[in-house]
Amino acid sequence: MYRRNIHSLLATLAMGLAGFVTYQALLKPISPVPHSPVPPPIEQETPPRPLIPQHTPVVSTPNDPSADRALDPSAIPASEITQLLASIRGELEDNHLQAAEQKLTGVPSSALNDPKVASYVALLWNNLGLAQEQEDGTKAAVKAFQKAAALDGGNPVIHLNLAHAYWELRDPALNEAFLTRLLNLAPQNPFPHVALAELLYDQDHLADAATHLAQATERAGKDPRVQSYLAAVTAKVRHTDTVESRMAARNSLHFLVKFDGGEDPDTWTTALEILEEAYREIGQRLNYFPTKPITVVLHTAATFQSATGSPAWADGLYDPVLGRIHIPTRGATTDTAWLTHVLRHEYVHALLHDRLEGHITALPVWLNEGLAMQLAGDPWPDLDQAMPQGGSVLHLKSLEGGWGRFQEPVARLAYLEANSATHYLIERYGMNQIGELLTAFKTKAPVETVLHNQLFLSYDQFHQQWLDTFLHKRT
Repeated sequence: MYRRNIHSLLATLAMGLAGFVTYQALLKPISPVPHSPVPPPIEQETPPRPLIPQHTPVVSTPNDPSADRALDPSAIPASEITQLLASIRGELEDNHLQAAEQKLTGVPSSALNDPKVASYVALLWNNLGLAQEQEDGTKAAVKAFQKAAALDGGNPVIHLNLAHAYWELRDPALNEAFLTRLLNLAPQNPFPHVALAELLYDQDHLADAATHLAQATERAGKDPRVQSYLAAVTAKVRHTDTVESRMAARNSLHFLVKFDGGEDPDTWTTALEILEEAYREIGQRLNYFPTKPITVVLHTAATFQSATGSPAWADGLYDPVLGRIHIPTRGATTDTAWLTHVLRHEYVHALLHDRLEGHITALPVWLNEGLAMQLAGDPWPDLDQAMPQGGSVLHLKSLEGGWGRFQEPVARLAYLEANSATHYLIERYGMNQIGELLTAFKTKAPVETVLHNQLFLSYDQFHQQWLDTFLHKRT
C-alpha cells in the first residue's frame, strides 16, 4: 500500500499521534501547463496559506485514550519477575535501549501467562519502541510495537502507535482488517477513519472514502482549523466522485485513465501510449519511478475548467491533493504533439510530488517548473534567444514561491529563466546530482542550505554561475 497523493493532506491527523501537526499540502490544483510558448498572467499560481500551520498542537477528543503515546510504567505488577521488570524499566529510564531490549526478549514465556504481567511487558515494549523511534526513526521501532500489540490486543495506545509506524513506512500491514480492529479499539480517534479513507481512495471508492473523512471530521476535536481542513478535503473528494462517477476508465501497467465515454476512444489509447513512454524515459533520466499507478482524467473541453477549478488559460494541471493529472481533450485527436507535451509536463510534476513524498512545496518553483520543462522536452525557446539584448533577469530567489503576483511579461521571463537555470544545473552537475538535490529538499531545508550542502555554493554563487554562462551565450 503506497501513499503519495492524498497522504500529504491526510498525514495531518496521522502525525497527530506523535503530538504535533505537520502540514505541507495545498487545497487546490497547482502546476498548470500554460499555453506555450508565451504564458498569460498566472492568477492562480500562488499556493494558498495552509489551513493548519506546522507544529500546531493536536486537538484530541476529551475522552480519547490515545492522546499520549507513552504508557505509565510506575505500577509494576507483583510476580516472580518483578525485579526483572523493575530492571527493564530502569534501563528505559536511563535510555539504555539495547540493554532494555535484551532483557525484554529474555522475559520467560511462562511469566506471560499472567495477564497483568503480559500487559506490563507490552507497556515496556511500547515505550521502548517510542524511544527507538526518537533515536533511530520509525523503522527501528516497528518490532517493539509489534511485540507490544501481540502481548496486549486490547490496548488502543499500543495499536495506534503500531498503526502510526505502519503509516509512516507505507507498510501493507495497515490494511482494512487491521484498521477495522483499530476502529473498535479507539472509536473516538480520527486516525483510523483517515487511514481507511486513503485505502478506499486508492481503490477508487471515492464515496466511501468521503464517508470516512466525514467521520474523522466529527472526531477531530473543536479546533476550527482542523475542522476546516478536513471539510475541505472531504468536499474535494466528493466533488471528484461526482465528476468522475460518469466516466469510463482504462488501465495500463502504470496509469489509470478516466474519460468521458462519448469522446473518441482513440484518444485514450494514444494517451496511455504517451504516458507509458514518459514513464520509461523520464523515470530512467530521473532514476525514479512512481510508487503506485497515477490517475489521469481526460475531460471534455466544456467540463475541464468547471471540474478542476483551473484557470481558463491552462492546458492541463496536476492536482497534488488527489494525485490526479487533468487534461482537456480539445484538439487531442488532431494534435498529438500538443497532447504529448501536456501529458509529459504534468507527469513530471506528478513524479516530483511522489519523489518528494508530498513535500513538493519545499522545492523552489523555478526548479519544479524547470524540471518539468526540461524532462518533458517542452518547446520553449532558449532564454538567450527570447530575451532582447540589454534585458535583465530576475534573481532565482524571487522565483522560489508562487508566481501569481507576476504580470504576463514577468511570468514569461520566469518560465524562461526556470528552463534556462535548470538546463544549466543538469548540464553542469548531471542528473545524479539532481536526485541528490531532490532528496535534500525532502527534508524541507531552505534552498540556500540545500545548494550549499549539495553543490558547495551559496545561492548567490549558483545564480551568478548560471548567469555568467547565459551572458556568455549572448555574446
